[in-house]
Amino acid sequence: MSAVNPVHVAVGVITRGDCVLVSRRADHQHQGGLWEFPGGKVEAHEDVRTALARELKEELNVTVESAEPMLEVVHDYGDKAVRLDIWHVAMHTGEIRANEGQPWQWVDAEQLQTLEFPAANEPIVAATVALLVG
Repeated sequence: MSAVNPVHVAVGVITRGDCVLVSRRADHQHQGGLWEFPGGKVEAHEDVRTALARELKEELNVTVESAEPMLEVVHDYGDKAVRLDIWHVAMHTGEIRANEGQPWQWVDAEQLQTLEFPAANEPIVAATVALLVG
């Protein structure tokens, strides 16, 4: 593995009916230009649920009302390793805004499977499709 301690990231699979919210990574970021599920780094003093709520509020103006753990993914890109804690956010409030300038959109299961995601997101896409299709 490229890093002794992978970067710990809280990820939200935010659903609305049969759609999920995704955003595009900025070109200058690691895996830039690819689509992702919103979230961000877990700080040393935070638990994952707190980090998820903070990151979604900062990035998208979303207040998490209900979230359940979905899965965890550890992936090594060679130049960076990540540990993704993925949570299903079924209930949220707040008008979604791209506070960090990233484009976002609601997509259904079929659209989700056509978007390009970082390799670490492949299990998340599969789990999300299963969640959306039921």
